Amino acid sequence: MNTAERDLRLELLNSLLTTPHRQLDKVTEFHKLMVELDPLFYGHLAVWYQHNGDVRDHKEVFLGHLLTSNLTEHRDAGFVMLQEFPPYQVARIVDFMKQHRGKVPRSARTAVTRYLKAREIDRKFFDRAALRGRKAMKHLYASLHIKPSQRADKVLFKDEPPEDSLAYILKQLAKAETPVEQAALIVEHNIPYTIAIGTVKQLTPTVLVALINSMSPQEVINNLKSLQARGAMEHPQVKALIDGKLEEASKSKRVSAFKARVAADVTQVDAATAQKLEKVANEQVKKRGRIRKSTALFVDKSGSMDVALDVGKQIAALISGITEADLFVYAFDTIAYPVKAQGKELSDWEKAFEHIFSGGGTSIGAALEVMRSKKQMVEQIIIVTDEGENTQPYFTQAYTAYQRDLATIPNVIIVKVGGAYGYLENQLKQKQIPVDSFTFKGDYYSLPNLIPLLSRPSRLELLMEVLETPLPVRADK
Repeated sequence: MNTAERDLRLELLNSLLTTPHRQLDKVTEFHKLMVELDPLFYGHLAVWYQHNGDVRDHKEVFLGHLLTSNLTEHRDAGFVMLQEFPPYQVARIVDFMKQHRGKVPRSARTAVTRYLKAREIDRKFFDRAALRGRKAMKHLYASLHIKPSQRADKVLFKDEPPEDSLAYILKQLAKAETPVEQAALIVEHNIPYTIAIGTVKQLTPTVLVALINSMSPQEVINNLKSLQARGAMEHPQVKALIDGKLEEASKSKRVSAFKARVAADVTQVDAATAQKLEKVANEQVKKRGRIRKSTALFVDKSGSMDVALDVGKQIAALISGITEADLFVYAFDTIAYPVKAQGKELSDWEKAFEHIFSGGGTSIGAALEVMRSKKQMVEQIIIVTDEGENTQPYFTQAYTAYQRDLATIPNVIIVKVGGAYGYLENQLKQKQIPVDSFTFKGDYYSLPNLIPLLSRPSRLELLMEVLETPLPVRADK
């Protein structure tokens, strides 16, 4: 493995952490380069990310490349993995193949055909897929010229749903005269909130109870703002149901940590509900891994670095609950300010940072100099910064002294914010100091992806874990 190839592998891992949602064009070329340069690693990484990653866009790009690969093993793995996606993502994968790969190979078309036929065979499975992803399902049949079954044709294309279909029940829901009738239909047929909300005439507490009962914990979190806007929090019975779903969410394996945290930020909920959302986020983060390496977090508070302070709080809350070794947190401008929270929740870190404001010059090495003088030894250092330095001690100088005096070589992870331009990263690379970087562009959903990289003993071990992830094999072969 030469240096350029190794760097590219790590660069792709870094890219997985930082790409905002709905910006596929930014990663498409890099995926294309990686699959051409090291297809073996790429295939294993695609499967590893399917189980460990959060950003849906990356998963779709991986599948698009696997399904159009020249390697049979890739196409077979993509064939199997495609069956696990919801219809709207399958449609996006097909469109990605057409737009960015210039083809939908026969094996990929067969995979989609198998996907649709498996749903047609199971009527309940099909009806729910058609209800939630009607537009996507129609797009898949039409764009790939796949003939639907007679029943699928009636539900999706002819608008003549049979009486045993959910589409037919939805028509009855629209005709129901009373909230009690509507609630009965919602409960009996488990009609999704996002579908029912556009059909029911009046959202009474009775209807809200029925809707929330039919929702998964993740759906409650996703629609919390909508539920609140419709008065759900004002009715004790409805509020109790929502609280129950949030309790379930902390134990579920299918809940996004940062969706819970973002929901708490954007929804004006009461303190108790906000605390439940915080618990959900923390419990989900813990499932990502434990950080066993002593860690320092340096947060840039120099002029115009409000974004660094905000991201720093989020990362502190993210890692403090899963760190089993020492964790030292400092904010810095030209001097370092130790930051200590009384607990491990985001609210605790918000309070710890509440009197720290951006302003002043920048000495990224200031915090490390303090740690050197106090003999605080760590194995990794996270720096949230735009990389600008204009005051001594400069970080590379401080690092050299720290390495010499404490006999350690900590890995440096730069979380770039505010239009960072690569100065610090380049300085560290020139000095052959181990460094990785992640560009934060406002997508808080990507931050939990830092955990697999912080929780493993080394990047080499992470790369080995990826390579040891087996590719799925088609059962029909």
